[in-house]
Amino acid sequence: MSNSTNQLTQSIPTLNETQLTKLNQAITGLDQTQLIWASGYLFGVAQQGLAAGAPAQGSQESKVLTILYGSQTGNAEYLAKDHKKRLEAEGYPVRIVSMADYKPKDLKKESHLLVIVSTHGEGEPPDDAAELWEFLGSKKASKLDGLKFAVVALGDSSYEFFCQTGKDFDTRIAKQGATALKPRLDCDVDYLESANAFITELTSSIKDELSAATQAATPIAGVSVASAESAYNKLNPFTATLLTSVKITGRDSVKDIRHIEISLADSGLQYQPGDALGVWFENDAALVDEIVALTKNRAETEVTLKEGALSLAEALKGKLELTLSYPGFVRAYAEAIGNAELKALSDDRNKLRDYLVDRQIIDVIREYPAEIPAQQLVESLRPLTPRLYSIASSQAEVEDEVHLTIGLVEYEAYGKPHLGGASGYLCKHLEEGDNVRVYVESNKHFRLPEDPNTPIIMVGPGTGIAPFRSFLQQREAEEAEGKNWLFFGNPNFTQDFLYQVEIQKYVKSGLLDKVSLAFSRDQQEKIYVQHRMIEAGKELYEWLEQGAHFYVCGDANRMAKDVNDALVSIVKTHGNKNDKEAEQYVNDLRRAKRYQKDVY
Repeated sequence: MSNSTNQLTQSIPTLNETQLTKLNQAITGLDQTQLIWASGYLFGVAQQGLAAGAPAQGSQESKVLTILYGSQTGNAEYLAKDHKKRLEAEGYPVRIVSMADYKPKDLKKESHLLVIVSTHGEGEPPDDAAELWEFLGSKKASKLDGLKFAVVALGDSSYEFFCQTGKDFDTRIAKQGATALKPRLDCDVDYLESANAFITELTSSIKDELSAATQAATPIAGVSVASAESAYNKLNPFTATLLTSVKITGRDSVKDIRHIEISLADSGLQYQPGDALGVWFENDAALVDEIVALTKNRAETEVTLKEGALSLAEALKGKLELTLSYPGFVRAYAEAIGNAELKALSDDRNKLRDYLVDRQIIDVIREYPAEIPAQQLVESLRPLTPRLYSIASSQAEVEDEVHLTIGLVEYEAYGKPHLGGASGYLCKHLEEGDNVRVYVESNKHFRLPEDPNTPIIMVGPGTGIAPFRSFLQQREAEEAEGKNWLFFGNPNFTQDFLYQVEIQKYVKSGLLDKVSLAFSRDQQEKIYVQHRMIEAGKELYEWLEQGAHFYVCGDANRMAKDVNDALVSIVKTHGNKNDKEAEQYVNDLRRAKRYQKDVY
């Protein structure tokens, strides 16, 4: 057997003589590219085999680093997959598993565990982490005395319960007897640098413990496994072209909602119904000028960021967050300008939270204008982050385009007009033909059923209709036989019936079997989608009993919770169940991936 073949077989589980002969025949004559691919593939098989047949905790063969991730918008997943590639290249035995696909009782089989998890909403776990999170907090949780672990918590300090899910995992795993390899790392939205440093230091510290297993599964030196993914991603976005931006609410509507079409021609970017589009935006030039003036700076003053040296104006326009306010900015700004009143406010957590409810960063600077060195100003601000929008199209229908349904954030406060950062950029500042930097964020936890004959129920008020437009386009293109039921709501029928013509066309063609509409302000008593669900509860429950998948998209804080409560109530009433049984029924839907949410 050749030296290359020898190296290949080091990456797979033990084979018998017949299997080795077949393997040798299969790879004889492979060229270098094929050999590289095969080595990467077989190394992956080895890791899967190691994971599936992991022996009792503590034995040498079980010394594998397992990376468990729980992700709502893709950040935790990206971080986990990125480090899996890095660690495999260095010869570490490592496997990666989404919490949605992980059996909680397998925790007791692990030797080394890295948890990377985001916090969703107001301190809640992301959907794919919910079951494991609940298990660890229950009486069923396994003893983990032999486990060594670390936690990377991702969050957003503009929310009250910053990194709460990561904190919960850290506490609950430790409570079961596991040993922390490092104190938990809590990351804000600019997580990459600190998370990379943490994980690098962590893996370096356990290298000797994993070395025995590493030697048994060393991939070919220098091999880079080919990937089918596009070259464009969050850190390397594609420069696309804005094709269309049109308002789709009426003149008298209380909402300004836009239908936006973007060309992805020549990008190779592919997406599936349920995915999101990440949009990198630029801050409003007038906002930049005002901040420069209020802090008594000059636009051309040079400052230094991670990317290098650039002018203050360039930094404020394209590199730093100027709209979403957060406690860290107030504290840093108060310290920099030496304002005692603002410092006292920043030290009071409750008062600060209330203060920031409807204020943007510019409001803080307007209220407390002061001279501050340009470098200190930029250091008080956090890096700009892209915004994610549910994709409102299927490539089976629109090919090399991507469509979005965006609600413009625009309001008056403190005597001044305010715009959302990304929505203002897309809806107000860009003209048709202008460039916009984008990437696709996969969302495998919001997918159409694999069987096109499966019925689906879609609840999407307001801009929450976006992914369901993509679902319907896809089902039409595939000539799917499964029944489709859409719940849609907005303030007024005449002003806010988004995609009305398309929906009517789908009803006429038979693609949409049922449409339940809730226009809250068309009558004295407000009616929302959850009320329509209750009204149609008997039939909705029958659909669920027939195997229907249930989807929700839209506001996380109120709508999604009200819809969940309505669903539990329907199951209780029409399924003749008590409270506990109804909750269990809905939880079982979620575990079976028949209840999926895309909420924000």
